[in-house]
This record gives sequence, C-alpha cells and structure tokens, in this order.
Amino acid sequence: MSQPVPHYQRIVLKLSGEALAGEQGYGIDPDQAAIIAGKVKTVYDLGVQVALVIGAGNLWRGSVGVQRGMEQATADHMGMIATVMNGLALQDSLERIEVPTRVQTAVMMNQVAEPYIRLRAIRHMEKKRVVIIAGGTGNPYFTTDTAAALRGMEVNANVLIKGTKVDGVYTDDPKQNPDARRFDYLTYSDAIKYRVRVMDLTAITLCMDYKLPLIVLNIWDQDSLRRAVMGEPVGTLIDGD
Repeated sequence: MSQPVPHYQRIVLKLSGEALAGEQGYGIDPDQAAIIAGKVKTVYDLGVQVALVIGAGNLWRGSVGVQRGMEQATADHMGMIATVMNGLALQDSLERIEVPTRVQTAVMMNQVAEPYIRLRAIRHMEKKRVVIIAGGTGNPYFTTDTAAALRGMEVNANVLIKGTKVDGVYTDDPKQNPDARRFDYLTYSDAIKYRVRVMDLTAITLCMDYKLPLIVLNIWDQDSLRRAVMGEPVGTLIDGD
C-alpha cells in the first residue's frame, strides 16, 4: 500500500520560545524539546521538507527590557541571540531521534551554527535535513513571526504553519470569552482587519503580498501538524484575497 502524498511538500513551522519552556513557563525543558522534535519527525517521515523558526520568549522578552529603559535595538539583539540557544536545544532533540538537522542564524555565530544562506538552507532541505533558522531577520524591530514569513518566501515554502497553544484564530480570546467563535478560514485582508493576535500583522501582510498560505493551529493537539501537511482542515487557514 503506497504512502499518502502530503499536500504541502515544503513547510516553514513557526514556534514560540514558550513551546520549549515546560510547566515553569521559562527556560528550556529538555522534555518539551523532545515532544516538539517528535512532532516534527512525524512530518519529516512523510517526506516533507521542514524549516523551523523559533522565538525566544522563554528566555528573554525585549519588551521587558524596553519598559525599563533599554534601547529597543539592544533588547531585540538579545532576543535574536536567545533564539539560537533554543535552536541548538531543538537540534539536539531532533538529532537524538535520528533526524539530521542544521541550525542557521542571521546573527553570525560560526562556532555554533551556520550563517543563514538561502540557497544552502534549500539544499539542506533537499538533502532531507531539517533546517532551524534562528537569529530572527538579523535586524532589530522585527518579530520572529515576520522572520518566519520572510524565510518562508525565501526558501519557496508551500505554507507557513504557526504552532500555538490555541486551535486557530478566534473572534475573541477563547480563554476569556466562552462565546468566542473560531474561524476555519480567513482571507489575508480579514486577518488584517480583525488584527488577529496570534500572528504579527507585518508577517500577515508579507504572506498576503507574496501569496504564502498561513495555517494557525494548536501544536499540542494530537497529530495536528501531520494532518495539516496532509491537507486536512486543521486550525485556521489564512489565504486568498
């Protein structure tokens, strides 16, 4: 019996740093990293080419520094460095389950990670290696959501998947409002109009301009990532005009 063909052949998966934090809410929990790695392996084993972009909220939030008088650029550079730490932790977890992985960074750290080079990242994926792209965009004032959208376009991904703790985009915060309604589908314009909070508006605008579909899903739901790459309706799809 032949293996089903994934709907998306090349994906960029965006994760928050909190995905690695565990119950304590901060730092890096190796057990959480192992769980995330296992989820990535389920789609890797389907033959899907995977690039990962991860945030740094578990280690550092630039907004906290700015509120205390720190320069925005300094705070953002600290966050970019923290994403490399998260990337290395996730690389270790993936390599432990025999998923070849490379960490690339837009902030040069040649002793621990490769520099981000677009064509090299693509080549790694073609050679069946997961690529973790750290360091944000390499520039302050941009979020890792925006970095994920940018990298998605640069590596010619078929879709950008935002893995969160909620199962899609809602009309309101479902934890605060039990009557909040979940959207199965939104156009880019609607997502911008509703100012959806699960994704940076700059990132959504980039996806709209370059027609990169975006899926928002709960990464912790059973098989949600695998089902999404197979084209099943999972979370909220943001696409079209």
